[in-house]
Amino acid sequence: MKPNAIGAIGENSAHWISEGVLLLPGPQSAGWRLCTDIGDFALIPLPHALPNQAAEYAGWSAYRPARSDGSALSRVQIEQALTGRLVAELSSRGSGRGSGRGAGAGAGHGTGAGAGAVHGALGAAGLVLSSRASLAKVKASTGVQVALLLDSLYGAAAARQRQSASGSGFGFGFEFGARVTPAGVSFALWAPTAKSVTLLIFLPSNQTDTPDARVPMLREADGTWTASSAPGETDWVGARYLYEVEVYAPTTGKIETNLVTDPYSIGLTLGSKYSVVVDLSDSQWAPPIWTNTPAPTLEHPVDHTIYELHVRDFSRDDETVPAEWRGKYLAFTCADTAGVQHLRQLKAAGMNTIHLLPTFDIASIPEDPAVQESPGDLEGYAPDSPHQQAEIEKIRNNDAWNWGYDPLHWNVPEGSYAVSATGGSRIYEYRSMVGTLHDLGYLVVADQVFNHTMAAGQKHNSILDKIVPGYYYRQCMNTGKVFDSTCCPNIATEHIMAEKLMVDSVVFWARAYKLDGFRFDLMGHHTRGNMLAVRAALDELTVERDGVCGKDIYLYGEGWNFGEVKNDALFVQARQGNLGGTGIGTFSDRLRDAVLGGTPSDQATALAQGFGTGLATPAPHSVHSFVSRAAVLESVKRTASLKQLTDNIKIGLAGNLRDYELPIHSGKMRRGDQIPYGDDFVGYADEPAEVVTYVDAHDNETLYDYLVLKLPRDLPMADRVRMNTFCLSLVTLAQTVSFWHAGTELLRSKSLDRNSFDSGDWFNYIDWTGANSGFGRGLPPAADNKERWPFEKALLADPLLKPGPSDMQAAYEAALDLLRLRFSSRLFRLGSAELIKQKVSFPLSGPKAPAGVIVMLIDDLIGPDVDPLLAGILVVFNANPKTISLKIPELVGREFELSPIQANGFDEIVKKARYSAMTGSVQVPGRSTVVLIERSGG
Repeated sequence: MKPNAIGAIGENSAHWISEGVLLLPGPQSAGWRLCTDIGDFALIPLPHALPNQAAEYAGWSAYRPARSDGSALSRVQIEQALTGRLVAELSSRGSGRGSGRGAGAGAGHGTGAGAGAVHGALGAAGLVLSSRASLAKVKASTGVQVALLLDSLYGAAAARQRQSASGSGFGFGFEFGARVTPAGVSFALWAPTAKSVTLLIFLPSNQTDTPDARVPMLREADGTWTASSAPGETDWVGARYLYEVEVYAPTTGKIETNLVTDPYSIGLTLGSKYSVVVDLSDSQWAPPIWTNTPAPTLEHPVDHTIYELHVRDFSRDDETVPAEWRGKYLAFTCADTAGVQHLRQLKAAGMNTIHLLPTFDIASIPEDPAVQESPGDLEGYAPDSPHQQAEIEKIRNNDAWNWGYDPLHWNVPEGSYAVSATGGSRIYEYRSMVGTLHDLGYLVVADQVFNHTMAAGQKHNSILDKIVPGYYYRQCMNTGKVFDSTCCPNIATEHIMAEKLMVDSVVFWARAYKLDGFRFDLMGHHTRGNMLAVRAALDELTVERDGVCGKDIYLYGEGWNFGEVKNDALFVQARQGNLGGTGIGTFSDRLRDAVLGGTPSDQATALAQGFGTGLATPAPHSVHSFVSRAAVLESVKRTASLKQLTDNIKIGLAGNLRDYELPIHSGKMRRGDQIPYGDDFVGYADEPAEVVTYVDAHDNETLYDYLVLKLPRDLPMADRVRMNTFCLSLVTLAQTVSFWHAGTELLRSKSLDRNSFDSGDWFNYIDWTGANSGFGRGLPPAADNKERWPFEKALLADPLLKPGPSDMQAAYEAALDLLRLRFSSRLFRLGSAELIKQKVSFPLSGPKAPAGVIVMLIDDLIGPDVDPLLAGILVVFNANPKTISLKIPELVGREFELSPIQANGFDEIVKKARYSAMTGSVQVPGRSTVVLIERSGG
């Protein structure tokens, strides 16, 4: 990042990167001094920055803070500066040291400025530029970013000395937070810049906000503050507690006394006001079904077939669940509800992994049902009415629904999903849910959000910044402003203790709850090293010691490349293309965008048609007048676009491998990493398990809503159902991990909402009985959809676009057959790049490839025998509305037949497929995916 000149008041533009080196942006003149409450120190120019920082800080000037005799600051002096109050008062009459009265940050700066406080990051320092060495006239000032200094002085030691307590036997805890041991309860909080920290204890019998004990904590050499109960003390187990942290806050320019919960909390009160001491090894928090039910196992990570599910959505509208358990963890434990029966049926067909949207403590959801608001009865409004969303808008900040991508406490289950949320109760309920899902045959994945928190600084819901101000958040190098490209203040997991908190948390959830996988939100904002550290820590876990086999835990996330970290600007990101060889998966937008058309991140193209949404129709047509300029192309252009998208899908079906070769539509042979995709390339993975293939998720529209927006309005519902199944088939039969959004198999609709993160229960409705798809529940919320209301109104009002129960059932039965096909043969899940390159090919590719058709051959006659029962599988994806007939010369003489799953399955149209061994020809009905098998020896 190119440095800017210093001078703006209130910015933190300098960097203290080690005990002996300060960096200033660009070449600077003499006269800069380091001003702290312990003195003013000259800056002695250094020839360059530290070698390991030279590239990152190219163009910056390096200095060493020193006394008048040239001697460097001692570590003690640095610590004093870090924990002191910065009040250097400067006037036009000369310079003087602060008396402790200091004005607000940035006051009085400028040429000929009067007395004013020089601000600094974390209370560390301010830099003042003067026209004379006496600092008589202040020209400019800047604060100092000291995160790297804190890592150098304390972070490395703290991370090394205070490893996660795996195998300790003391309740699955950490070296930080509250730990229950046979000797009592110990507390540890990393706060290296704090002047003091006091532990406040509220005994279980205390119902007031007045603490029973105020315990001064002791500061250790690594910046950690510690305290312990008296030996053998038992009253503190179950107690509430807070930390009182006295620390300089650069956002206010003064010492603050902050009452904060523990960032390492494992228990909370209702509403997350207090941390709670919980002994997780206590049997009262360990339900038998969780303790005694082993997790299922998979042969290979690519076997993961993932169902993305929101805890509240699962049971909120399920009348077969007891009323007090609806929307709660315990709803999963009911044996015969509509939702559980649905999960059983999916599992029997092949679904094997439940991905739960965020279930950590969420800042945006009020946990107490007594304060939660609801919009009332919305049933009476018209399907195209704006009133539903208007009523939801009134209460959405206080209702019980949110996606939950705004963490408050990372290591505690969200309380609004618990029947009883205080202390260990929510832990018991969460474990009950996990145990029940294991008993149903499902692995359980938790959605994790370590890239941001909801707030920073001294704001409400800020925790980390009230303990170590400025350390945990990623700041602009030139200004010190906290980046918020992820939507909220970005966590700087490139800093040692931020990474440690991330790693400790993941390990904790694995051990304390026996989770089987983790999905990382905006993973590209983490470093590749962060993810490797998580992987290494999990790999150490064993069933015998920790209750889980860490090596079996699957990791995946959003590898998007954007923001201040884009293109590895600050570090090597954990993004698409950077995780080859790690086994860590990333969601692939390549196949998604090719199937759907356009891209959700660009509304100018988001409603364009794709391979599975109508682009294969014989002639152009205006789907809706609003896309006439963006999506309706002349026939030639449509054909060219279709061929390009078809190539992208083929690479996706083959695992998005960077070195998979394919004859593309131009006739040239190209590797996956040579086929363009925007500014990148289609192929980016080394192994198929490093890719998660999907067409819809909680983000953006549902698959059915995409079809409504993109298909011709007069297309019959039966064809829409077929297109829903067709799009899902491209996900399910890919050689990668497969991912479904809950309800997609039931034509789930969110009434065309493109961003339902806070749209309430109403628009996030799901009906496991298959009676109501959710389409036509009113115009979607205005904030993200109003510009589309003019055309959405007509769509939502059209009764022919609302699926009926028979339509939903047809889509569901066809989707179950897709799962059965995926698990009918190991050939659909080869699991290695080498096997895919040997066995997977795409006959009829190249310039003469039929439009709207993909032919995929998985040939078990080549390479090692993967499926002893089969010689090969032939899959034909026909996006065209009519039956196509193809001759495939290389198949002449090979005996393929329709898969028994389809021959005996739900779809009567697919059963009309025909194959001739004599001519190697196949006939495939329109809008169909046909799977043919060749038996061994056939």
